[in-house]
Amino acid sequence: MIQHETIDEYLSGRVMLESKGITLSAIVLDGKPGIRKLFLDIPVQMCHFHQKQIIQRYLTSSPKLEAGIELRKILTTLCTTDAKTFTRKLNSWHKKWDKFLKERTSNPSAGFWYYTHRGVRSAYRSLKTNLPYLFTYKNYPDLNIPNTTNSLDGCFGHLKPKLKIHRGLNSKLKRKIIEYILQN
Repeated sequence: MIQHETIDEYLSGRVMLESKGITLSAIVLDGKPGIRKLFLDIPVQMCHFHQKQIIQRYLTSSPKLEAGIELRKILTTLCTTDAKTFTRKLNSWHKKWDKFLKERTSNPSAGFWYYTHRGVRSAYRSLKTNLPYLFTYKNYPDLNIPNTTNSLDGCFGHLKPKLKIHRGLNSKLKRKIIEYILQN
């Protein structure tokens, strides 16, 4: 049973699947840092839902700054556009707001500075970093890669109440229960 998602858990999951003869043809990830490097040999798709959630954390659901409003508007086209168009819009946005993103606020008494518009900067950086993985599903149409992990969300929710009935079980016994339920 996994308490926390870690790189080691993903690695052991992959090793376990492959040891059972399962070949991974692609993976859809939620953006957890460091996981991509475990799957360099297969196509990686960044989940659109999780990408939108990341941006919403940085910009909020109703940004006040014009740059944030415009960036959020570009994000709304993510699921309905192609890589070339999305990249063009994102690059155009960055060119327009580059000076704004570089604005700094200094604290002379403490002797340091920080970027004034950290949320907007972080939202842009997240999109720019994940851009190579946002349209993988369109690059490999024969693999039928989903653009989101939503088909998995809720699939295992029925297991939690069944485990709660058996309070006090150690991890080994909980794992046995889960394996039994999934196999039957």
